Amino acid sequence: KAAFSLAKRMADELRHESPVLDTPEKLAALLREDNRLLEVEHFHVVLVNAKRRLIRVETLARGTLDSLVTHSRDVFRPAISANASAVFLAHNHPSGDPTPSEADIRFTRDIVRAGKLLKIDVLDHIILGRRTTARGKDYVSLRELGYIYE
Repeated sequence: KAAFSLAKRMADELRHESPVLDTPEKLAALLREDNRLLEVEHFHVVLVNAKRRLIRVETLARGTLDSLVTHSRDVFRPAISANASAVFLAHNHPSGDPTPSEADIRFTRDIVRAGKLLKIDVLDHIILGRRTTARGKDYVSLRELGYIYE
């Protein structure tokens, strides 16, 4: 009976495919709830396969109120071990303003370059904040802003 139960649970898990992350909104939706109330910055790498299906989310760093430190080797280590074909970068701004800093932009460009060397695409970097009437969204996409390009 226990073996049957285990087999049924495994079959159910196989039927429920991981979500496809093909828009910044889907990425933000995946991370929004876990990042909504954080008081310090958290940096995540989201690993996806060639069809952009989620493999897993790794939290790589926790910072201070307005900064964090992580390195390209830390970003790509889980991607390599999971055989991910691409990654998304994401972090929160506890201030609520998702506008990227110069450091965010530099870091993103450095990671994109490192990814090219490793043949792991960096699809986007989103910064989560809070929605305002002026902004309309609670995140920004560095790809949509033109900081990530092919």
